[in-house]
Amino acid sequence: MSSYSPDTFKPLLAKLVKTPEYFTPDDVRVALEHIFTPDAARPEQIGAFLTALHVNRVERRPESLAAAAEVLRQRALKAAVEDIDKDFVVDIVGTGGDGHDTFNVSTTAAIVAAGAGARVVKHGSRASTSASGSADLLQSLGCLFTAPTPDVPMPIAKVPFTFILAPHYHPALATLAPFRKSLPFRTMFNVLGPLINPARPKGMVVGVAEPELGQTFAESLRNGGVERALVVCGAEKLDEISCAGKTFAWELKDGEIKAMTLHPEQFGLPVHPLSDVSGGTPQENAEIFKTLLTSGENIPERLTPIRNFVLLNAAALLVVAGVAKDFKEGVELGKQSIASGKAWEALELFRKAGEDAAAQMNKN
Repeated sequence: MSSYSPDTFKPLLAKLVKTPEYFTPDDVRVALEHIFTPDAARPEQIGAFLTALHVNRVERRPESLAAAAEVLRQRALKAAVEDIDKDFVVDIVGTGGDGHDTFNVSTTAAIVAAGAGARVVKHGSRASTSASGSADLLQSLGCLFTAPTPDVPMPIAKVPFTFILAPHYHPALATLAPFRKSLPFRTMFNVLGPLINPARPKGMVVGVAEPELGQTFAESLRNGGVERALVVCGAEKLDEISCAGKTFAWELKDGEIKAMTLHPEQFGLPVHPLSDVSGGTPQENAEIFKTLLTSGENIPERLTPIRNFVLLNAAALLVVAGVAKDFKEGVELGKQSIASGKAWEALELFRKAGEDAAAQMNKN
């Protein structure tokens, strides 16, 4: 029987409300264990907790984010990534919530980087703040997502690109869904996704929609064991590297975090307004994706801005992965990945792996 109850949650809530400056990462951990334990916290206590975390900005502390991420990782269903010790696995993901509704750039960039030699295990979900999330796009391209079972870690095959659907691995978050939907602000759990990839990538490109989160996320990634990372926020509060101009960035390398500014010219690419890279429905984005990755060197001119937007972000991931020595080389490798058909091949391998996994489950 659990030692957690509404009565043991009450003093934690009182501490957060009355003396938030003394609310420690361990307090965050114990509070979340209450919330994720059936009947250990009342609904009104959970709502008050999420509100107090937000109002007192405790949720913005790197150590609070890291503590919450650790609780969720421990409660997540497991992924068994083949050759995880040999490969430098990477992910590229945004927190969402930027309101710009651009094309699915991080998913496409992940596949382009995979075609160029990176080992990408992308952790994502369906759309919540845009018309087309990463899972929506991939589903429109015929990809299947196999849910893991609680007892057996899901085998992640050694293919260049894999996508794992976040809700399949994080049942604990379902507890919070009704509260998050009913509150008029984004909570800590809206931005935790990039920190809780069950594949435990060693390298990450993470987009945040608020520059104030940049340093916080870089520190949280370091606290979570990520070795190399680039946290980015476009000057327009875009959770990608912007094709429209300046991007604020925080590089994690060798345990140190360095703030910097990026611009398309550092990648050898021109500037494009965000209106040229807007997204549509999952089906519309899937058509753009297919045209982009199957036209070789004859990509229609109307898709040049989207291609360059993808190359910016793929190049950053290739640098983090150690495949490219700098952004310009990353862009060239990305171009080759697209033109040669290697990027499309990376998608096809993932699609085939999904079909095989589904067939295997149907046999069982």
